[in-house]
Amino acid sequence: MSAPRIAAGPWGWMRARLFRGPVDTAITFACLYLLWLAVPPVLDWLVLSASWVGDSRDACTDGGACWVFVRVRFAQFMYGFYPEAERWRVNLAGLLVAALVALLFLPAFRGKRAVAGVLLAVAVPGIVILLSGGVLGLRPVETRDWGGLMVTVFMALYGAILAVPVSLLLALGRQSKLPVVRALSILYVEFWRGVPIIAIIFLASNLLPLIVPAGVTVDKLARALIGLALVISAYMAEVIRGGLLAIPKGQYEAARSLGLGYWTGTRLVILPQAIRIVIPSLVNEFIALFKNTTLVLIVSLFDLLGMIQSALADPKWVGLNLEGYVFAGIVFWIVCFAMSRWSQRLERRLERRPN
Repeated sequence: MSAPRIAAGPWGWMRARLFRGPVDTAITFACLYLLWLAVPPVLDWLVLSASWVGDSRDACTDGGACWVFVRVRFAQFMYGFYPEAERWRVNLAGLLVAALVALLFLPAFRGKRAVAGVLLAVAVPGIVILLSGGVLGLRPVETRDWGGLMVTVFMALYGAILAVPVSLLLALGRQSKLPVVRALSILYVEFWRGVPIIAIIFLASNLLPLIVPAGVTVDKLARALIGLALVISAYMAEVIRGGLLAIPKGQYEAARSLGLGYWTGTRLVILPQAIRIVIPSLVNEFIALFKNTTLVLIVSLFDLLGMIQSALADPKWVGLNLEGYVFAGIVFWIVCFAMSRWSQRLERRLERRPN
């Protein structure tokens, strides 16, 4: 008996996935009906009847979205209150971040790790120097003037840089045979996971100045960043620990049989396999970190969402909440979707790589 014939082309794809049987067909038509009800009015509000040109709310007379609000306030949403004459520094820092992101999406090539290491070594201190100033002839700009998307990206980037090494040590600590190390690691993880992130940011902002030695000041942005990194590191540690538990015991024995010590075997044999297993969960934590940066508004740091809310308090733009939040949602969705696609691409690349 010959195998069933499968139709090719668009119709074959639709028949196999959308109209395979009575139930699938009914569900497909129901979804199409819901889309027909929802998409036209949303599209009309977003684009067709929207107002795009003008300098004030008076230009919004078409009954659709008032994108004039976003256009007029766009620079503020990106830079906050950063001095206009110094915004080239933010743009240059953004190019460094874009170079790091582009390097992630590039296919593997000889020397990629070396290039990534050099670029990271330059970008990590370089972005802080560019934005803060005070050295190399750059005008100092206090963090109270920072805001908008630049704060969101800064918090997410440096939160990850701080959280990843701490989470690796915590995950290994929970696997340690030393009772004190294991107990301290468990206590750290369970404490930070059990407290709301917004409370941690608030406490870090208010308690750190009391903990540091007299005469030492900790910037408000740094306090919030440390609090956010402490919490995220606890969540990431549990994700990495799950990957470590999935590694067969034979891998540990194989590393020892090769004469590798604990740290060398862990770095070369165990951790690469564990990270490979938990890539989707780790990326999910990075996405959560990026979205949780909005919580810094509680300590008067104006990220993208905070700047939008501040602009909406202006009597000239009161009532345009929907446009502001839609714009913020689109920006957050683009970034989170890009991270998700990078995760899937990395997974496919690792699947093709021989073990």
